[in-house]
Amino acid sequence: MEAILDFVNSSGFMLFTQGDNWKCLLMLVIACVLLYLGIVKKFEPLLLVPIAFGMLITNLPGANMYHEIFFAGGHIHWDLIGGGEVTQALLTELADAGVSDAVLATATAGQSITPGLVDILYLGVKLGVYPCLIFMGVGAMTDFGPLIANPKSLLLGAAAQLGIFMTFVGCNLSGIFTPAESGSIGIIGGADGPTAIYGATMLAPHLLGPIAVAAYSYMALVPVIQPPIMRLLTTDAERKIMMKPLRQVSKREKIIFPIMVATFVALLVPSAAPLIACLMLGNLFKECGVVDRLSKTVQNELINIVTIFLGVSVGATATGRTFLSLQTIAIMVMGIVAFGFGTAGGVVLAKIMNLFLKEKINPLIGSAGVSAVPMAARVSQVEGQKANPGNFLLMHAMGPNVAGVIGSAIAAGVMISLFG
Repeated sequence: MEAILDFVNSSGFMLFTQGDNWKCLLMLVIACVLLYLGIVKKFEPLLLVPIAFGMLITNLPGANMYHEIFFAGGHIHWDLIGGGEVTQALLTELADAGVSDAVLATATAGQSITPGLVDILYLGVKLGVYPCLIFMGVGAMTDFGPLIANPKSLLLGAAAQLGIFMTFVGCNLSGIFTPAESGSIGIIGGADGPTAIYGATMLAPHLLGPIAVAAYSYMALVPVIQPPIMRLLTTDAERKIMMKPLRQVSKREKIIFPIMVATFVALLVPSAAPLIACLMLGNLFKECGVVDRLSKTVQNELINIVTIFLGVSVGATATGRTFLSLQTIAIMVMGIVAFGFGTAGGVVLAKIMNLFLKEKINPLIGSAGVSAVPMAARVSQVEGQKANPGNFLLMHAMGPNVAGVIGSAIAAGVMISLFG
């Protein structure tokens, strides 16, 4: 009978009744809602489903798949992962560094913690490996031809990063977030999930869960968020502007472009080099035509495997102790502000450029400067055809769209350089 009682008391069902484990129960509900959005509503399912499942398993009391103490204070505590004991000196050091009492309460002095499955997977996030590998796959699936054919679209991609910096300023002035936390939240405005995760890992790892959920949730809502802003900032006549077909880009140009961009950006913003280098390496695999096997592997097997590991491990950081807070609510609010300013920045710059250009550009393509590829470009196409059924803006919008991928990585590098 005593053995049976011990088993019952150690089960996860009984653990729900202890301490603040009620938060875990609420997180399970949130995880199921995200699974519903990913599976039924198809909101960014490739990453939202593994993120939600990671959130589910990490909030099961007693499962012990993820231990926040291993990564507390923004550092990997290799000695603990290797089987070392938690010391009182370490707990004091972490407390002085501002680590929350909730995280410190997960370990006691003299305790030796066995790493769980997610602890091992999360090392790839913490070391910045997974986001970079996903960028390699993105590069191999991206055609930079529209950007090369119309270099002016690079400015629109840069302008759309306004959301990153405006959100940074707003978060910093709020007093709720530190400059580093504000920078990581601002990167949500780039509409680039891997970049947001990479930036959060480097700047505010304790906010990784809320930032990842906000980034991918709002990316899925681009067709809902952007159109009202686009229509508000443009006139009917501007939305009807038709643009000439883009010139044909040579294979030589497409091969030189990734080499040139990787070199220039790495020299300009060294902290953005890992993301940009992987993005351009993947694109070089695609364009050079001599490594088809590598290109196909990066586009399929590699990016699919890494997406699973990234999603599950990022979702596992969203524990009840850290996710259910005022900061999470603020991050969700500032995330949509970031998307709004990013959309507005590209549209407004396009209108300003038209004051000086003989061949006018349709301001709708400016909204595609956020790097939700190719969703944002499709939104520009749809809105353009609503105004003029004969208007075909998709390829023109792809220029700012892929420029936004580069721009968001550079903006993240700037934030990391300043506050990392």
